[in-house]
Amino acid sequence: MPDVMKTVLLNPPSFENFDGGASSRWPATREIESYWYPVWLAYPAGLIPGSRLVDASPHKIDWKQTIEICKSYEFLVLYTSTVGFYSDIKLIRKIKEANPGLKIAFVGPHGHIKPEETLNASEDIDFVVRGEFDHSVAEFAHGKPLETIAGACFRKDGKIVMNTPRPQLHTAELDALPFATDAYKRDLQIDRYNVPFLLHPFVSFYTTRGCPAMCTFCMWPQTISGHAWRTRSVDNVVQEVKNTLEYFPQMKEIFFDDDTFNIRRDRAIELSQKFKPLKFQWSCTARCHSKYEELKAMADGGARLFIVGFESGDPQILKNIKKGATIEMAREFMKNCKKVGIKVHGDFIIGLPGETKETINNTIEFAKELDCETIQVSLAHAMPGTELHEQMSRDGFLRVEALADSGGHQLPHIEYPHLSKADMMEGVNRFYDEYYFRPRVAWRIVREALWDSHERKRLYHEATDFLKLRSERWKWVRQGGDIDKTMIAVPAPPSASGND
Repeated sequence: MPDVMKTVLLNPPSFENFDGGASSRWPATREIESYWYPVWLAYPAGLIPGSRLVDASPHKIDWKQTIEICKSYEFLVLYTSTVGFYSDIKLIRKIKEANPGLKIAFVGPHGHIKPEETLNASEDIDFVVRGEFDHSVAEFAHGKPLETIAGACFRKDGKIVMNTPRPQLHTAELDALPFATDAYKRDLQIDRYNVPFLLHPFVSFYTTRGCPAMCTFCMWPQTISGHAWRTRSVDNVVQEVKNTLEYFPQMKEIFFDDDTFNIRRDRAIELSQKFKPLKFQWSCTARCHSKYEELKAMADGGARLFIVGFESGDPQILKNIKKGATIEMAREFMKNCKKVGIKVHGDFIIGLPGETKETINNTIEFAKELDCETIQVSLAHAMPGTELHEQMSRDGFLRVEALADSGGHQLPHIEYPHLSKADMMEGVNRFYDEYYFRPRVAWRIVREALWDSHERKRLYHEATDFLKLRSERWKWVRQGGDIDKTMIAVPAPPSASGND
């Protein structure tokens, strides 16, 4: 067996409390400190003997410590995001100064969308991988020449070479990958990962890749994972569940982080039936198309909570974003979830195409009607590589403002002639206030923590963080949406835009 390069796979440090990639669908500094697992990096970490997976932010590994770690490696695989990209460029300059011989590959959606721009941003980047990068970086670590690695983009003789795309992995290839949880057990501390609506500690991984839904704003299916829905076999998933239960006896639940776990009814039911005798709690992402029979089977198999993107309470906005779901479907889904005892964390977005002050009010009322256990309200973000980005840029609604402020916090960068950035931020703030400051909702949340000291402490810290950010957001609105410094610029709209 040939020598394998000593490899470190890095989810890098950047802003404080920044959840920047490798599984995060909204790269940003969170309202409440939250971290998702670096699932995408875990697979090549398992394919490269002797490698190390470093997830800097949750493990409180700073720049200096990261540079020190990288001194002893030959190959660095860095997962970058649009928001954290320029921070990552500065970091690798320092790393190269400390270890000039280190080879560096950038992976993730940003490089997939803009491979040439990514390479041109820094001479320190040796190559970029487009698409799924599991085998591409593993092949390089095993000594395969860049010219022969599918998906790789690199410089040669002053020009950028883009190799042929790598075919997507399907069931047999996905089953052949090492389990992500093997890398977690080796390199990560699961108590470092906190998501407010999941039980702590939790562990997450994928059972599928890709999503056939056509939502215009969603980054993953339009970049790395694609619209082709590709599954691991049921038995392969069950085996990883069994291993996870053995590896992490302190774990309180497993989260299946698929783009949409319940796309196919028969598979969701079969998995749930196989989960039932294992007697563990689990949560997952879900679309609101599942009927009562499927939901009952999932509840019987241990399902505790679904994350569901309802997005808006306006039927036309749902059509505008190609959601493929209706208000009526959402109502029936929530009614059946309550019947079978599955909780729902509802995701909503303010500022999608067609948004007005009236539709914001309608969505707030719709959310109250659905009465999810918890909610998240996000500002519409047109991430590069998405149909929404193209649409907003074409129509002149994509402003030159940043995706994030100087601390990595999400900022509105879409603005309409009839709806300002401040209007949308005010809508987010009011949404949270009207939803959570209802007595029965507040009591429902507090009641969960009454008999669990760990949950009480977590609730206290989360509430403190949320109220602090709430105050900052209201201040931002009162100032009319002005900010002193931007971090990640987006392309300027044409001069003839409706915003001029």
